[in-house]
Amino acid sequence: MIIVEFVIVPLGEKSLSRYVAEVVKLLERKGVKYQLTPMSTIIEVPTLKEAFDVISEAHELMFKLGAERVSTTIRIDDRRDKERHMEDKVKSVMEKLRGG
Repeated sequence: MIIVEFVIVPLGEKSLSRYVAEVVKLLERKGVKYQLTPMSTIIEVPTLKEAFDVISEAHELMFKLGAERVSTTIRIDDRRDKERHMEDKVKSVMEKLRGG
């Protein structure tokens, strides 16, 4: 699985929560596994193409919602030597915190 963190910011907006809510609705409609954080959204998808497709659609959605300028930042974790999931990364850190 490819884990991708992205941030989409409609520039000039004072509050982003309505935009973020629409992105979450899009992810749910598409059946994309996601984790919402205070500063970004993280998705887990099988292919890089799927990641780019859904992020591109979310980016375009901002314009449909009335934004006139949008900035999107993407960070990709593409590990191919073994299957990893979002939860695995967090679990690994938590185990080390507990001395495991």
